[in-house]
Amino acid sequence: MNTPMVIGGLLGALAATALLTLVFSLPPLRRRALADRVAPFLQDAEMPSKLLQRNISGGSLFTRLGGPLLRDLVGFLDRLLGGQASVRRRLESLNRHATVEQFRIEQVLWGAGAAALGLGLGAVGLLIGKVNLLMVLVFVIGFAIAGVLGRDWWLTQAVAKRDAAVLAEFPVIAEMLALAVTAGEGPIGAIDRITRLAKGPLIEQLAALLAETRSGTPFLEAVTALRDRTDLPPLARFLDGMAVAIERGTPLADVLRAQAADVRALGKRQLMETGGKKEIAMMVPVVFLVLPLTIVLAFYPGLVAITEVAR
Repeated sequence: MNTPMVIGGLLGALAATALLTLVFSLPPLRRRALADRVAPFLQDAEMPSKLLQRNISGGSLFTRLGGPLLRDLVGFLDRLLGGQASVRRRLESLNRHATVEQFRIEQVLWGAGAAALGLGLGAVGLLIGKVNLLMVLVFVIGFAIAGVLGRDWWLTQAVAKRDAAVLAEFPVIAEMLALAVTAGEGPIGAIDRITRLAKGPLIEQLAALLAETRSGTPFLEAVTALRDRTDLPPLARFLDGMAVAIERGTPLADVLRAQAADVRALGKRQLMETGGKKEIAMMVPVVFLVLPLTIVLAFYPGLVAITEVAR
């Protein structure tokens, strides 16, 4: 196989694909969506001030030309992967104001970057002569899939780290809330005092709950919404217990202290489970490294003596 001809053909195919994509993405050739065709007939009356109008023509040339293609890729990726509820719940647990569509755009960009990396490695392999066109195609597709899934994995890891931080600070926050309620503060006043004194992921969620309450949402409804958004069973039980105590008139301080004690007990159990797993992991080098070396060192002098006698 002639390597320069193969590389030239590959580059020509890439250039032709890019040119065709650019041509078919132009407004005269692009198929308009139903919403775009109906939008001019559903617009409101003209606003009196230009400061209140939306800047439709803003953005760079690349954004205006590549925006429709990027939206098509995002729609295809969303139909392929699905799981909008899971992504939305994880984004809300991180208190990120990004939408699922914006997260899909990030996945597309990660996949495109990974595909470019795979194409570069494949081109280097073609120049060296170690790979063929089929392997380059496999590199590009594999790296693109890895980039898309890697962005989802990164989000999952961020949520796991945040959940660990919330569980670590949760008993202290619950004790502080119980102390504030015992001192005579109401639930909203206690949360307000705690959010001004402490910082952390759980404090951010309580601050968001307080902001919803001050914006007009009933306190019980805001607590229930936060309970539905969280994936942590201890925090969900804590919020559920707070809502039930407020609704039924149960002493709130006792409920908060009991919830804090349950979380501390859960932390102790998790610590003992982690210690047990680490103890088993520590036996691996002892069994497979230290013990064989000890046996070898113990029997080696005897084997040498037997060998000398046999000679």
